[in-house]
Amino acid sequence: MNRRAIFLSMIFFIVSFSSFAQTSKPKLVVGLVIDQMRWDYLYRFKDLYTEGGFKRLLSQGNSCDNTMIPYVPTYTAVGHTCIYTGSVPAIDGIIGNNWYERSANATVYCTDDSTVSGVGTSSSAGKMSPANLWVTTITDELRLSNNFKSKVIGIALKDRGSILPAGHSANAAYWFDDGKWITSTHYMTALPQWVNAFNDKDEAGKYMSKDWNTLLPIEKYTLSTADDKEYEANIPGEKSPTFPHRLSQITKNKYEAFKFTPYAASYTFDFARQAILNEHLGKNTVPDFLTVSISSTDYAGHTFGTNSIEVEDTYLRLDRDIADFLTYLDNSVGKGNYLLFLTADHGVAHTPGFLKEHNIPGGNFSDGDIAKELNSNIETTLGYKKAIIKVMNNQVYIDTKKLDSAHADVDAVKKMVIKIMKDKEYISNVFETNKVSSETLPEPIKTMVVNGYNDVRSGDIQFVPRAGYFDGGKKGTTHGLWNPYDDHIPLVWYGWGIKPGKTNKQTYMTDISATVAALLNIQMPSGCVGHPITDVIK
Repeated sequence: MNRRAIFLSMIFFIVSFSSFAQTSKPKLVVGLVIDQMRWDYLYRFKDLYTEGGFKRLLSQGNSCDNTMIPYVPTYTAVGHTCIYTGSVPAIDGIIGNNWYERSANATVYCTDDSTVSGVGTSSSAGKMSPANLWVTTITDELRLSNNFKSKVIGIALKDRGSILPAGHSANAAYWFDDGKWITSTHYMTALPQWVNAFNDKDEAGKYMSKDWNTLLPIEKYTLSTADDKEYEANIPGEKSPTFPHRLSQITKNKYEAFKFTPYAASYTFDFARQAILNEHLGKNTVPDFLTVSISSTDYAGHTFGTNSIEVEDTYLRLDRDIADFLTYLDNSVGKGNYLLFLTADHGVAHTPGFLKEHNIPGGNFSDGDIAKELNSNIETTLGYKKAIIKVMNNQVYIDTKKLDSAHADVDAVKKMVIKIMKDKEYISNVFETNKVSSETLPEPIKTMVVNGYNDVRSGDIQFVPRAGYFDGGKKGTTHGLWNPYDDHIPLVWYGWGIKPGKTNKQTYMTDISATVAALLNIQMPSGCVGHPITDVIK
């Protein structure tokens, strides 16, 4: 063969290969959300991570190290929704884990659905669906793109961590209730045989027969505070927040206590592997999608705080779980045949007690106490009883319907609420939510409040706590604010179609589903406001 023929053959091969690379798709997409994982955990514990978990993702994948959440409040349901819709509460309708629904005159939980029944349970925990979500997810769009040939399955201990990512049209979403995986009639009328078989083994009970001690010698946990701190709370059923945690001695509500342990993450991955095996995920003619949310990290973080040995140990164990799961994907789907992204639904604040130890501002307040104080002052000054319905999600809900029917001065009530709230030492800004566009708020707070404001479901008055302050008790911690400790999240891409590397360009949670859509050549979700992160695409 002459040189010209060889050259033309090479050109043909390159063009053919390029065409194939552009049109081929991964066999499986895996969305892995670590509930309450702060971005800095990727690097803070890195020296104690194994080579096969977080380090493998960072060295072989692409990390967007400056990924932010573009709305408030930074809560679990809102985060999972944003990741998979690319949308914000103003558009998608999920404005918190709970909110006050004026049309129903009741507080609503994000995945409540009275029209469905539980499958695998007779409790109210099964009466859940994505009915409150107003837009499609990237998982819905994948199903729509190929006339519902793709399989989509969601898995998480928390119902909201499973249902909202899986979307409206999912084949299944499973969540944890009293030691078993359950679902609802939104998805099916009976659990598959393999799920029943898994439940019958009582794997959660087996994990609870083992006590929880540190994975490594405790003296190696130099990035944590001392084990026994007064601002740490207890696992339900325990009387001390210290190692070893005698899980085997917890008999009452042991499955509730199980959720606070690192074993619950292992259990979730165990079930995810069974889903891949029994549902033949990754063996389809089109891409399948598995959403996995690790909820136990959130339970442990709320209880013990960011600087606890328990949280450090939880992430060291999670690192090993991820390594095992990646190896399973290599063997079952094939290395290079799956696309995986790892992110978080929100971060978390330091406990006020820890901040106080180090002379850093911070503290806590009570939404319930604020509501009582406001109602008392309004009744005394203006004569209106129970004018405030709720204080939640850093918003005040005023009973405008009742006040209007009584021909009361609603504007006077609003002004009084704002005046009282402005005097609180822990509040930096307070204003009417529907007038945020005219407020002199600094960025990014203003944009985050706008994105979080939903005219149908939000309250009347918005307040912004100072850094380090939150609604909660003196033990443990929480999240929900605009501050970087709550809204700076990890985002690591790995596998099919991903160019290894790292970027410090600012990216947003809303960009995740847009990037998946670009990689799969499918439509973005119906409420998506994000953009593809081109830096990560091969």
